[in-house]
Amino acid sequence: MEEKILTGKKHGMAALLGIIVLFMLALAGIIFGAVMIENDENPVLFISGMALVVLASILCGGLKVLKPQEALVLTLFGNYVGTLKEAGFYYVNPFCSSVNPAARTRLSQSGDVSDSTAMLAIAAGKAAGAGAETASKKISLKVMTLNNSKQKINDCLGNPIEIGIAVTWRVVNTAKAVFEVDNYKEFLSLQCDSALRDIVRIYPYDVAPNVDTTGDGVADEGSLRGSSEIVAARIRDEIQDRVEEAGMEIIEARITYLAYATEIAAVMLQRQQASAIIDARKMIVDGAVGMVEMALERLNENHTVELDEERKAAMVSNLLVVLCGNRDAQPVVNSGSLY
Repeated sequence: MEEKILTGKKHGMAALLGIIVLFMLALAGIIFGAVMIENDENPVLFISGMALVVLASILCGGLKVLKPQEALVLTLFGNYVGTLKEAGFYYVNPFCSSVNPAARTRLSQSGDVSDSTAMLAIAAGKAAGAGAETASKKISLKVMTLNNSKQKINDCLGNPIEIGIAVTWRVVNTAKAVFEVDNYKEFLSLQCDSALRDIVRIYPYDVAPNVDTTGDGVADEGSLRGSSEIVAARIRDEIQDRVEEAGMEIIEARITYLAYATEIAAVMLQRQQASAIIDARKMIVDGAVGMVEMALERLNENHTVELDEERKAAMVSNLLVVLCGNRDAQPVVNSGSLY
């Protein structure tokens, strides 16, 4: 649906002055009309004053005030008239009504819930007059953030993980946001959940062999933990494709929480610890072998000690035990002959 921007409607101050004049004329007509009725004269002046009060009250409904980064979608007897976007004091057809199906929706998590405080404020505004109701129908054009609740999703290896995202968005086409979907805020929240599930199922939590995350048929090293920027960009593009018809722009999507699900967190922690221990041991062994090789070379170069192959093997064994052990070595001093 094409958006119609209403311009040239900033006559609110002139219209307000005219309405004040009408109220003053109506008040004067009512007062002088009441005097004439008391004198048994024609009550037409009193009736005219009352009619002017009704007319001025109706005309008050056309006064609209917009602050920066606000919009008002107007309909007239069910037909879309246009949208007021610029800040200012407007006057439009008093029979126009503003539309915002998401006015009572608080955007905070998946399955948007209603804010009871806001609902009470809106109800009080309706009781006070049409002006308060119109204010609640304004559409914010500011950049907003949707912080969806954490979801439990299986990654490409079937491991359950918990993940949460924050999506930065704004409304760019008010006509589409109001008329193309029932509630654009709830629509956005549901599409964020769906897009997040579709993208997360492509990646493993950690780097895994023989996994293709790009769709090119070649295994790569993409993962949720190691490729968070790429994953967030793909989530953002996926959400944008889904909410384009609702007139919204997705500025950014960020992963705010990522962890294994509770039921496998302990097992995965042990797996990570074992992997870290293996890597550490491998580094220790590599270093120990290098130190043993260096010791043997130095002994051979300086001819400090002549060792046969059996003694060399024993020396290598002892050095590796000392260098790779978890505890400090306790040397045994041999005061006798080497042989």
